[in-house]
Amino acid sequence: MRYQFVGTSELTQTPAVAVVIDVMRAFTVAAWVFARGAEKIVLASSEDEALALKRRHSEWIAVKDGAPSDGFDEVNSPARIAASDLTGRTVVQKTKAGTVGALAVADAPLALCASFLVADATARFVRAHQAEQVTFVVTGDDGRADEDLACAEYIGHCIGSDSVDVAPYLQRARYSDAAADLTEGLHRGYKGIHVDDVDYCLEVDRFPFAMLVSREGPLTVLRPVAVAVE
Repeated sequence: MRYQFVGTSELTQTPAVAVVIDVMRAFTVAAWVFARGAEKIVLASSEDEALALKRRHSEWIAVKDGAPSDGFDEVNSPARIAASDLTGRTVVQKTKAGTVGALAVADAPLALCASFLVADATARFVRAHQAEQVTFVVTGDDGRADEDLACAEYIGHCIGSDSVDVAPYLQRARYSDAAADLTEGLHRGYKGIHVDDVDYCLEVDRFPFAMLVSREGPLTVLRPVAVAVE
């Protein structure tokens, strides 16, 4: 199996198999959304689209990057989402990097979103499909974010092996620019960050599901898919 690692802007064609990575924080949040009982996540292309969906479906939960703002129910913080009861709910998510990458490959025959929390399940799901090539879409910093690259490389190695030491990959993520930015934002009192967000993003293989992207009518939807232990 061959791998390539690209930024969202570097996608020149729709890959056969795509794994979209956003560790801090979109797909760590997404994993917790499903762990807290949500049925699906609708990926919005803009904040305006997210708010329009919320107006049409008042029972849906709208989540965005940044500080809290009118019309949105929650911010893109895994620690805050982990404290929510989302049983049976639909969540609309808009972020500046992760959801953009997912929308870019939504027409792929197989597209998954991932973070460290679902790394092993994602690797096993991809392995079961016996793909010839996997395109990892590294969404942070236009393909250069080390926390996303580390997670992508870890998943890639897990596809080919059942005994991969995650410690070096987690260390890269912990000392990444994104982790530093979250910590600095917290110190400045930025209201879109929880004190535990970085630690939540560095949990490994917490959940036994992969997260599958698909088109459902006019919507791009993310759903959890249980992956059996081999």
